[in-house]
Amino acid sequence: MEKKVVILQSNYIPWKGYFDLMRFADEFVILDEVQFTQQDWRNRNLLKTQQGLQWLTIPVKAGGKQRIDEIEVNKPNWHIRHWKTISQNLRRAAHFDRYEAELHQAFLTAGEMPFLSHINLHFLRLICGWLDIKTRITSSSDYPAPSERTERLVSICQQAEASEYLSGPAAKDYLDEERFKQAGIAVRWFDYAGYPEYPQLYGPFEHRVTVLDLILNTGPDACRYLERAAKSEPH
Repeated sequence: MEKKVVILQSNYIPWKGYFDLMRFADEFVILDEVQFTQQDWRNRNLLKTQQGLQWLTIPVKAGGKQRIDEIEVNKPNWHIRHWKTISQNLRRAAHFDRYEAELHQAFLTAGEMPFLSHINLHFLRLICGWLDIKTRITSSSDYPAPSERTERLVSICQQAEASEYLSGPAAKDYLDEERFKQAGIAVRWFDYAGYPEYPQLYGPFEHRVTVLDLILNTGPDACRYLERAAKSEPH
């Protein structure tokens, strides 16, 4: 039986492409047992505001070679600032009222969570519900694997009984497709090109923002804007 698996590090309220890739998978494995990288997407994302693009960053304690799942928040009340920024800038979005109460409560809950991975998973599940994505979500901790990058991914796929591994295009720089082939696993590359523009506030259209921008502006139609004009299937 065919089974598609995606393995990605968790991001903080990521962009729409993250969820688009996720919805093509039968199982989505969160790889947070790897080293946390500074100035990356793990603890921050972009919001389109009246003043232009702005980072929403969760302040964390990070040093040395800590794994993502070991990273803790180091300042209280970050969630209050993030909610205030989102509500001030997206309150005029067409569907803000529809999601306001649930999203506000999600930030209040996240503010009580000490670990970054838990916060990211918390928002991931919330947004999957809004986008009607029913992909099974698991953790790399469920699949003990070697530390070498490709071998780790192959091992996780084997334990998850994957027939296909879906990956974003950036991994082409390091992924050893031959190793997957030897394990009987097909590698399919995901193409993020071709997303249509949607009604968006504040000037020229910007794709590279948190998925909240898409959801609050388009509401129940959000999934329609994940249908790409170029290639709708991994290849």
